[in-house]
Amino acid sequence: MSSEANHELSHVEAVKRASRLLRGTIAEGLADPLTGAIAEDDTALTKFHGTYQQDDRDQRADRARRKLEPAYAFMVRARITGGVLTPAQWLDLDALARQYGSGAIRVTTRQTFQLHGVLKGELKAAIRRINDMMLTTLATCGDVNRNVMCTPLAEVSGVHAAACRVAQDISDHLLPRTRAYHEIWLDGERVDPAAESEPLYGPTYLPRKFKIALAIPPWNDVDVFAHDVGLIAIERDGELAGFNVLAGGGMGASHGDPATYPRLGTVIGFCAADQAVAVCEAIMLVQRDYGDRRERKHARLKYTIEDRGVDWFVREVESRLGFTLGPAAPYEFLHNGDRFGWQRDADGRWHLTLLIPGGRIVDRPGRPLLTGLGELARMHSGEFRFTPNQNLIVAGVAEAERERVEAVARKLGLDAGETLLPFQRDAMACVALPTCGLAMAEAERYLPEFNERLAGLLRRHGLADEPINVRITGCPNGCARPYLAEIALIGKAPGRYNLMLGGSRLGNRLNTLALENQSETRILDHLDDLLGRFARERESAAESFGDWCVRTAAGDER
Repeated sequence: MSSEANHELSHVEAVKRASRLLRGTIAEGLADPLTGAIAEDDTALTKFHGTYQQDDRDQRADRARRKLEPAYAFMVRARITGGVLTPAQWLDLDALARQYGSGAIRVTTRQTFQLHGVLKGELKAAIRRINDMMLTTLATCGDVNRNVMCTPLAEVSGVHAAACRVAQDISDHLLPRTRAYHEIWLDGERVDPAAESEPLYGPTYLPRKFKIALAIPPWNDVDVFAHDVGLIAIERDGELAGFNVLAGGGMGASHGDPATYPRLGTVIGFCAADQAVAVCEAIMLVQRDYGDRRERKHARLKYTIEDRGVDWFVREVESRLGFTLGPAAPYEFLHNGDRFGWQRDADGRWHLTLLIPGGRIVDRPGRPLLTGLGELARMHSGEFRFTPNQNLIVAGVAEAERERVEAVARKLGLDAGETLLPFQRDAMACVALPTCGLAMAEAERYLPEFNERLAGLLRRHGLADEPINVRITGCPNGCARPYLAEIALIGKAPGRYNLMLGGSRLGNRLNTLALENQSETRILDHLDDLLGRFARERESAAESFGDWCVRTAAGDER
């Protein structure tokens, strides 16, 4: 029975149902010159169109004292399957960021970019410019299938191109069909919503967001266990045989609510490569029909599976497919971070993974990243690829280009060189303050400071070369996938965090709470003690910090 039959549906469900397939009164709100905001109900709908209304929280108190409305602006996010851009698209993005995005590009943890600080009066022009880049912002947010991720650099595997094509096919197939996006943002021909339909989603779309990622072993850089659907590519005789299918992963939780929690995806079977689109559709439709539409905190696929059971879920998926999933195939992951520096593929092309600190591409004094990457784009004939860890790959570099590309990267300090410890290259943070409305504490702005202090502890204990996975988020929503990290800080209040310990470098184990609602000083003192013990007590150099924490139950002072 569909959850549409449930009583007391959430307010967002009512907004979606009354929206005329995501139109609402967005167009009228954009035309209102008296405010920098749009109507509250429309903020739930603009997410489907790829934009969030935000305000600068650093300015809230001052503006309130002056009896001004908050400093409203919008975040705009693009849809880029697998994170691939051409050099021409990069130069268009550079111009877009300078004109509408406060001169900055933010690389996301889903292999795309977002712009912050777009004013309401410029929002339509910015989205139209993204469309002119042969991209879209449709379905990058909201209760739909979002940007489909795929391991961006696996040329050592002959199945990379085939897996990327499957990712694109899934993304295209699961896009909403409403013409509202074209009408509102692109001045497309208006149609009668009553004559339209959403064949997959229906009038109220999904209960919550839905995320899909494809991983190509031995690299789990997409954190494939963290998504509603994970597909692990299986190679046989140099061909893409198919995918192990995972379902029910998700990182979001709420402080103080034990009914919400992160969950790893469950392996439910194997499908052939040409069945992957149908499998993703079937899983999504089960969630559409059975996901909780009353309580949004309980509306992700992970809770549907937990409430009803894996066996029930697999039967429901297979009944829609008309075939059974096969037994999962063996595979092995080695790491879930990026591989910095140069990689060469079988065709002799080179690929350079560059470190983007905090995922923020902006010109700063002495380090003009935005300008420098524009310089790279003008000389490059291959591709740019965003990684799932907020970095950037200059892909498909010809031998004759390599020296020039490397010189620019070195000049900008993007080559992840000797000045950074291994953990600093892999560390990740969400945007958090001042723009994210959910943030309870700093993340991106705090990451460099925390990294420096943690680096001092590692050096003191002889662990400078230890590649510990560190992530920081400003709230428990999990945008930087913190619950998989060996060390994670999750914002609880300004200057205070929950410390999570014991994730795996392979991205296949959740961490656990070690300290709750503590200051930086308390957290660093605790880590100092643990790192000293780890250096003395580890069984071998191969034992990671996360594995040691689990083996010894270290760090738990609750």
